[in-house]
Amino acid sequence: MLGPDSVRDLQGVEFRLEHPDAHAAAALNGETKASSGEFLIVSPYPTQPHLLDLKPLNESQRLLAKALQILEPTRNDYATAPYAAAFNWASVTAELRNLAESMQYDWKTQYFYIVVFRSQIPPTTNRVELGELDQRSHAEATKSGGLLKYWFGQPDENGRNLATCVWRRQEDARPASVGPGHKAAMRATISMYSEWTIERLRFEIGNGIQEWSIGQWAD
Repeated sequence: MLGPDSVRDLQGVEFRLEHPDAHAAAALNGETKASSGEFLIVSPYPTQPHLLDLKPLNESQRLLAKALQILEPTRNDYATAPYAAAFNWASVTAELRNLAESMQYDWKTQYFYIVVFRSQIPPTTNRVELGELDQRSHAEATKSGGLLKYWFGQPDENGRNLATCVWRRQEDARPASVGPGHKAAMRATISMYSEWTIERLRFEIGNGIQEWSIGQWAD
């Protein structure tokens, strides 16, 4: 069970919940145009406050955001499985390589920041309220401009689930964790979750996108 001091562990970590109707919206994933520039749907929420503005990103960040459109779990126990083995990262990096080659882009080694939120919710949790909290905090996170992907699943028969964010860099996640929506989500962990854990990971993609790795983040 969470204690009152546990929410301090979430400071500087962009935190995600889950929305019961989000997977229907996820079917709309793709690119869209707006009068102020080009945007990409990178979460289960397809409305304007949740869209990624591609203009401030550099070419490698834009390419990865587009490749992450195909991110999906590869096994039913993704909520508890090792993170790198739980998703189709090989397919994502292959898609990224194809996109880079089509743009004749010379990819140099770089890394990205991943946050993983594993949780267990009891049957008494109000999922409507949980979804509302999630949407508010996600809209705040989107303002940072560096949230390249947000994905979450559905709780299994034991209430266990996983949510994950892929960020351009750690510095983008920090301001996203101090807004009122995010603070409300942090407070909700005490009453809405029976347990939760946070993982911070480093996603490194090598020269020419010939190799990749996901390992522990080190400050």
